[in-house]
Amino acid sequence: MSTVDSSSSRLSVLKTYKLYVGGKFPRSESGRVYEVSDSKNKWLANAPLSSRKDARDAVVAARKAFGGWSGATAYNRGQVLYRVAEMLEGRRDQFVREVADAEGLSKSKAAAVVDAAVDRWVWYAGWTDKIAQVVGGANPVAGPFFNLSTPEPTGVVTVVAPQESSFLGLVSVLAPVIATGNTAVVIASEQAPLPALSLGEVLATSDVPGGVVNILSGRTAELAAPLAAHQDVNAIDLTGVTDDALAKELEIAAADNLKRVLRPQPVDFAADPGTHRLTAFLETKTVWHPTGSLGASGSAY
Repeated sequence: MSTVDSSSSRLSVLKTYKLYVGGKFPRSESGRVYEVSDSKNKWLANAPLSSRKDARDAVVAARKAFGGWSGATAYNRGQVLYRVAEMLEGRRDQFVREVADAEGLSKSKAAAVVDAAVDRWVWYAGWTDKIAQVVGGANPVAGPFFNLSTPEPTGVVTVVAPQESSFLGLVSVLAPVIATGNTAVVIASEQAPLPALSLGEVLATSDVPGGVVNILSGRTAELAAPLAAHQDVNAIDLTGVTDDALAKELEIAAADNLKRVLRPQPVDFAADPGTHRLTAFLETKTVWHPTGSLGASGSAY
């Protein structure tokens, strides 16, 4: 009969963090990593140092997933987002540890942040089938026509995640993008990427189709520059860009194919988020339909 010596030492099984691209977990194609430390400069993990090739791969995955995700019913997208919140709740303890390490918080404060992030995800899940009624509707026009406006997703959105608020801030900028039918390429917080990379594991085990969200870690400037100029990226959220010169450079690059740009500004992520992030990456389609004796055909612009 064998016994286990509880006093014997064993090596910890360290977690290997990977990117999340197209529903899979690749290492950076460059093979590079960089050290991630906590607020006391203690080593936590090696995170993948994404390359421009990784960024291009993420855009390809996001574009491939856009048709199916944008074509899903708003109600179905809400169900999928709610499922993500369920999975986050189930891994609450893990995220509390990672947020505490990433942001230098006590366990109780980190728990409050994680709870707020889960609640924020549920909040956006509830908006998926309501935002169209808020920003769309019938328009009064002169003439025998029905004139209806409906919102549609912009397309592939690059999201530069907040640097300091590694989890609540990340959820606050990502959830509204996909809630409205867009797909996303996320550049995680450069100094605290681990909660974002763990979020990829949650998304992979929920009902979110592969490619709807793609998460990269690495140097913000190195990744944001090619994504801002990428011709198949339709919009960019610069919330996590803290350098004014870089923000201006990215905005100029984004203008090359008329991307929508959400400029960086101070944000209190603990406050009521409102609906402005839901509407930031929506386009409005207007449909004209003749009434009376003009016939039954309609046209859209």
